[in-house]
Amino acid sequence: MQKMRRECLMKTRAIFTIAITLTSILIFSASCIEQKSKWQGTIEELDGVTLYKNPKEPIYKEDIFSLEEELLIGEAESKDEFMFSQVIDVDVDYEGRIYILDSREAHIKIFDKKGEYLATIGRKGQGPGEMQMPQSIQITPKKEIMVNDMGTRKLLFFNFEGKFVRGVSTAKMTYFNNPVIDSKNNIIANITVPGMQMQTELKKFDPELEPIFSIDNIELFKLPVMKAFFPHFFWQLGEDDSLIWGISSKYELQVMNSEGKLYKKIIKDYDPEKITEEDRQKELKFLFGDNPVPPGVKLEWPESQGAFKYISIDEDGRIFLRTFEKTEDGGGFYYDVFNSEGKYIAKISLKIKPQVWEKNKLYTIEEDEDGYQYVKRCRVTWKIN
Repeated sequence: MQKMRRECLMKTRAIFTIAITLTSILIFSASCIEQKSKWQGTIEELDGVTLYKNPKEPIYKEDIFSLEEELLIGEAESKDEFMFSQVIDVDVDYEGRIYILDSREAHIKIFDKKGEYLATIGRKGQGPGEMQMPQSIQITPKKEIMVNDMGTRKLLFFNFEGKFVRGVSTAKMTYFNNPVIDSKNNIIANITVPGMQMQTELKKFDPELEPIFSIDNIELFKLPVMKAFFPHFFWQLGEDDSLIWGISSKYELQVMNSEGKLYKKIIKDYDPEKITEEDRQKELKFLFGDNPVPPGVKLEWPESQGAFKYISIDEDGRIFLRTFEKTEDGGGFYYDVFNSEGKYIAKISLKIKPQVWEKNKLYTIEEDEDGYQYVKRCRVTWKIN
């Protein structure tokens, strides 16, 4: 009996020793990971502006982001309600209803959060609430549906019941692009003026599209010299109507308050991506379609791509910048992710441009191998707080 007790005591001690050892290893490993996960950038203050300087490497190098498919809306052979011609934009309201803008059909289809069809808003035409060539949709803070229709050259507003509320003319501006509306119904949009000296300007307007202030402007090109891969503005609204914006040719994000005062800049070291022959052919098609370069026009090619292509923001204030670095399989691009403070936290790959981040969901517009479009919703999981 005593021998058995001694053996049990020895086994208990051995198990306890192993547990202590494993705990020590885990604590040591966790401390190593924590050390590796410290931000290596710097913060500076200059004339009331906080500058976040980020290194090339993110805080977290391991896989901290994942997507799980939850819902598909759109079928190649189904009822008309679930078929699309040319989906160009998507938005989601506070109850999870999904609004899908079909540019070719000139209407909006609404689905509930389970993917069940609810209603269709709008139709092709030039009457009140009718559309010709809608380009974007936004669920506004005032709980309206705003559509930018470049065909009728109006901003069209509908309520959630689908009733047309009002229209605001954009006709006095040549190209009125990608408007976003804040909590006071003020609008930020990009105005492009074509001509021999083509310029684009990012501006803030009041609800009647009277200018409040200019944010920035850039010269795209001056004929007879035309720049390939000319720069673009990209912007999103953040918390308290703040504006996060940048120019694609420079890795710098600027953050200003609703009054237009700059209070933060976010920059990052990066390696520019070289322009490939495939990139050149795509750019030629974008600029001239199937036609050759016009006589007398000199096309100027840069050595490398710009810094980024697109900005999106999730509900936690994370900023996603689509870079020009392609994934290893060539099927997507890498996105640099910054936290709401401005620190570079992760580098993730996405095959499709994100349309909406909402309540830990990601909504995208995709198409199958036969070219039929559908809207996908995925559950988003982060392995960090």
